[in-house]
Amino acid sequence: MKADIAEFVGTALLVLLGDGVVAGVLLNKSKAQNAGWIVITTGWALAVAIPVYAVGPISGAHINPAITLSLAVVGKFPWSRVLGYVVAQMLGAFAGAVLVWLAYLAHWPATQDPSFKLMTFSTVPALRRLPANLLTEIIGTFVLVFGVLALGSYQPANASGLTPLLVGFLVWAIGLSLGGPTGYAINPARDLAPRIAHALLPIPGKGSSDWGYAWVPIVGPLVGGVTGALAYVALFAAR
Repeated sequence: MKADIAEFVGTALLVLLGDGVVAGVLLNKSKAQNAGWIVITTGWALAVAIPVYAVGPISGAHINPAITLSLAVVGKFPWSRVLGYVVAQMLGAFAGAVLVWLAYLAHWPATQDPSFKLMTFSTVPALRRLPANLLTEIIGTFVLVFGVLALGSYQPANASGLTPLLVGFLVWAIGLSLGGPTGYAINPARDLAPRIAHALLPIPGKGSSDWGYAWVPIVGPLVGGVTGALAYVALFAAR
């Protein structure tokens, strides 16, 4: 139960800081408005690193169902704990999204573009080509899980306490290099739970929650994550 609570807290922090930077850049009258993609990717990198430092010693800081499932598939996490972690991650992501809504409460009515409001909560593709969008999410999450496993096995970083920061750098690199097509969900909880929050919260002029796209940032990260974990284990099992 303690580990599940840590996953809830870690994922709430992830979404609060990650969606928070998107809100700051996109919503009207924000002091960070139009700060750009570098600010968003940097904010998301730190949004990953900080929860990993905060709850990593307690739960391992998966904060992502794709990580949890991938580790279970390759025998690095017990299947009996997968459901509890995923539920905690979903609830935490929803709580984080609600906190972003509250933090920017005055800016929702001041923002006219409904797509900006949705992008604050969940991902929206730059070009809506679902097979290509799915492939992008698979590739991005492959890199994420492969990289997380590699960093986790790098003992100098572990000994120095740098691994959480390096995981943040990994997410930063994914955002800069692979985030342009879809907004790099690479985490089903990070996208689905805030999308549900967008649908439920009383946001003026919010428009559609785009459920026709919602399956892409769920299926893509799960497939990419498992593939990345299997590839790492196949290549470096004897490491």
